Amino acid sequence: MTASPSPSRASRIPEIRVPGVLTLVGLIAGLVLGLAIAGHPLAPKALAVAGPVGALWLQGLQMTILPLVAGLLFSGIVETVAIAKAGAMARRTLGIIIGFLAFSAVLGAVAMPGLLAAFPIPAGVSFAHGADPGKVPGLAEFLSSLLPDNVISAAASSAMLPVIVFVSLFAFASTRLAEEPRRALAMLFEGLAGAMMIVIGWVLMLAPIGVFALGLTLGVRSGGAALGALAHYIVLVTAVGGVVMIAGYVIAVLAGRQRLGKFAAAMLPAQVVAISTQSSLATLPAMLASARTLGVAPTTSEFVLPLGVTLFRATGPAMNMAVAVYAARLAGLDLTTGALAAGAFVAFATTFGAVSLPGTISFVSSIGPIAAAMGVPLWPLGVLVAVEVLPDLMRTIGNVTMDVALTSAVDASVGEQPAHETIH
Repeated sequence: MTASPSPSRASRIPEIRVPGVLTLVGLIAGLVLGLAIAGHPLAPKALAVAGPVGALWLQGLQMTILPLVAGLLFSGIVETVAIAKAGAMARRTLGIIIGFLAFSAVLGAVAMPGLLAAFPIPAGVSFAHGADPGKVPGLAEFLSSLLPDNVISAAASSAMLPVIVFVSLFAFASTRLAEEPRRALAMLFEGLAGAMMIVIGWVLMLAPIGVFALGLTLGVRSGGAALGALAHYIVLVTAVGGVVMIAGYVIAVLAGRQRLGKFAAAMLPAQVVAISTQSSLATLPAMLASARTLGVAPTTSEFVLPLGVTLFRATGPAMNMAVAVYAARLAGLDLTTGALAAGAFVAFATTFGAVSLPGTISFVSSIGPIAAAMGVPLWPLGVLVAVEVLPDLMRTIGNVTMDVALTSAVDASVGEQPAHETIH
């Protein structure tokens, strides 16, 4: 039989509770108060307090991003390489996963700028708070920054792209070591990721306060346009995720040889569970039931679906890129081709370090490095994270749909191979 995939890294990371509802309430309260005092003599005094509070909270988030990404990315690559050695089915599954994740990253880099050109952000929205927005890299800078001349100085200057390339190469190199040092390195980076998760959990416990301060600032400076911008953001980012979900139906029909109506009907119960739980992992039993309804072999579904839940977050690169591009536009930045290429590369690479965690935590750990690679400041993300609960519904539905489509495609391809190639 084909070997089973290893347990998800999420099961080995400390449980973290994030006050998601309170964070959303904090944003709404801050916006309402900001709208109420806009133009009032109290507004400058309120901004003088809210500005530093919001900036301090954002700095707390920013300090965790680089070590967190390093730990998660190293562990994710090592785990992916180990899975690739499990047999022909595993390699075939990983091939489809890697190919689609690359497509997803490019989709986000192309679709969101196009959507923003067609449907611009409502006029009058200002996220600026006097900080330098940073420099957007061009194409030449993107190519020259892929390999760091000094990884320590790159890390010290928060140059995310070369650090990610270095950590990726280091992780691949570690898989060639003897078992004892390889395991020691894996435990070191897993411990680093776990510790950073705890720290970021502490910072996010203060999210209602930090987001309240950012929302108040936004309300004072942008007025009612801020509410329109948030609704606009939710619609556009969700639309990008919707394209990924539709691609799942296409893959199921073309590669999985499923009838469209049958696939849609089989997916409906799993999608309902996905909406109610907002967790691909919690939807796994429903996905297995959908695979049975579609006639997928149990040996395929019982291997591919747990692997897909562990590694395959199909909407991640596209929607993460979409968020980062939107944040750049809120900050008043025009992204170059080089910046978009850097963001797409980081969105693709960091997906392998993603884990099934609360949306607020994965939002920061996944989008923070993309924004840093593109030269996008962090402060728009501090507000957008408060409404992540709504786009996260599409993330979960899209991922669940694509996981079952992947399983159908792998099962169809297995049926075309000689039996000795699928049994190990």
